[in-house]
Amino acid sequence: MNGKGQAKNESQEMGRPNPGRFKGVFRGIPWTPVIILGLFLFCGLFGSFLTPHDPLKTDLRAIKKPPFFMKDGDPRYLLGTDNIGRDILSRIIAGAGVSLQVGFAVVVFAGSIGALVALFSAYLGGWVDTILMRITDVFLSMPYLIIAIALAAVLGPSKNNVILIMGILGWAGYARVLRGEVLRIKTADFIKLAQVARAGKMRIMFVHIFPNIVNTLVVLATLQLGNVIIMESSLSFLGLGVPPPEPAWGSMVADGRVIISTAWWVSTWPGIAIMLVVLSSNLLGDWLRLRLDPKFRQL
Repeated sequence: MNGKGQAKNESQEMGRPNPGRFKGVFRGIPWTPVIILGLFLFCGLFGSFLTPHDPLKTDLRAIKKPPFFMKDGDPRYLLGTDNIGRDILSRIIAGAGVSLQVGFAVVVFAGSIGALVALFSAYLGGWVDTILMRITDVFLSMPYLIIAIALAAVLGPSKNNVILIMGILGWAGYARVLRGEVLRIKTADFIKLAQVARAGKMRIMFVHIFPNIVNTLVVLATLQLGNVIIMESSLSFLGLGVPPPEPAWGSMVADGRVIISTAWWVSTWPGIAIMLVVLSSNLLGDWLRLRLDPKFRQL
């Protein structure tokens, strides 16, 4: 075959879609956690359109109705009702929005603070690094839950207060991990070339270094999402998180604990929702950590 014909065949091969090329993209994806988190996200965004009943409306004629598959169950209330006749399924769907708002806001807030601390600490070094890392160590040594409970008791139950408290207490983990990434990247050749080209420190940190730690930041955020949901649920369970009547999974579990022997479904269903979302977040975070790490991709 002459050179012209070979070049033509090669160009046709390049333009032809290769199904095998996309197999590696979806290989090993944990579909169950992805689907569960997708449902959680969908319910959080569009919960007001999905709830079969008003999550705040009480019906004294339907107090402690069991799930539809049990004796005396009502098909109108698929997962049953609580001790004042509110639909459990509607409150779980509405509570997903609360958990999503708090989780997303805390992850963004804490992640932003942690990334800034890591950039300034690792790149500037010297006394800046020493001071910032000692502050980070202090925050890491704090009993997270106890401090959060104390601050929530002082500030009062509020969604904004929960976000503020967990954001302030949660940035240190991001800073500690991301600092190591910045220390590794700052010795790379392209950073030295930028320094030779007289690029400013701010430009080097935010234009050249920050994009290279985004992968690690995404993995940390995914892993921390589960912790944030547990913390928010814990505070709501104690009456220090999202105040009633707004539905929150933690407060739903608290409402059912006194009637667990006669109406187990009031606490069980929101507890299962918390477990599934947190477990899925951790599994997806582990998969992203392996997928985005070049050392593991080479195995």
